[in-house]
Amino acid sequence: MKYLIIYAHPEPASLTGYLKDRGVAALQAAGHEVIVSDLYAMGWKAVADAGDFPARAADEERLDYGKASGVAYAADAQSADIAEQQRRLLWADMVVLQFPMWWYGMPAIMKGWIDRVYALGFAYGVGPHGGPNWGKRFGEGMLEGRRAMVAMTVGGRMAQYGPRGVNGAVDDILWPIQHGVLFYPGMAVLPPTIFYEVRQADAAAVEAMALAYIDRLLSATTTEPIAFRHQNGGDYDDVQVLKPDHDSGARGHALHQRGPAFISNIWGGQPGEYTPRHVAPTSRD
Repeated sequence: MKYLIIYAHPEPASLTGYLKDRGVAALQAAGHEVIVSDLYAMGWKAVADAGDFPARAADEERLDYGKASGVAYAADAQSADIAEQQRRLLWADMVVLQFPMWWYGMPAIMKGWIDRVYALGFAYGVGPHGGPNWGKRFGEGMLEGRRAMVAMTVGGRMAQYGPRGVNGAVDDILWPIQHGVLFYPGMAVLPPTIFYEVRQADAAAVEAMALAYIDRLLSATTTEPIAFRHQNGGDYDDVQVLKPDHDSGARGHALHQRGPAFISNIWGGQPGEYTPRHVAPTSRD
């Protein structure tokens, strides 16, 4: 397989960087091809602005970034760094977004990668539009046929990100990334790989995390994706509202999964379950 890892951490010697290096080495040893887009090392420009369109006249009308991205994409006139990342996405069979969770989301540099690389006509605005047609998205699109996964390190305990945790359920936190950034342009989304309590991890815990991450990467072809409902699969009406007869009884974001809804790494409520050696489970149990 061809793996593309979009990686964002400013410190190469971080735990996130170590896990990335171990994962890459294991994939290559198994015969897979790997490309890493190391955003900090690349000096990735995170701000979306007129500079992304070199052919655009300086005195042109006010910038509509989305429209300009579509014009530049269609004319093969994007900045070279954007075009290269799009090429890598089309090359890949498996896409991994690897980052530490900062303030309930991804680092700004990775959000900037999405803002700039996801051009009109490439990641959205694909397919027929008009009337009941809302284009190819949410399970269809330019990146259909690829798999994707979030790999994330978290400082807090798993219990704090469970259904009753003070931080909110981790699946809700990841919804804009998994359902939006990954599923929207067509990729099948695998359950995330999440490691908690990383600041307290000793050498044994770090090794366990590395082995767990390697296992998730190597098993990507056989892992069952999250069963997000496809936009054009018949579950939604003409204004993209879920039809009443497809209501699984779930609430919130889980309503947009075919049941039973996947819930990642939930806290079982057992006291003493969380220690500095804790490694998050990766199953649906």
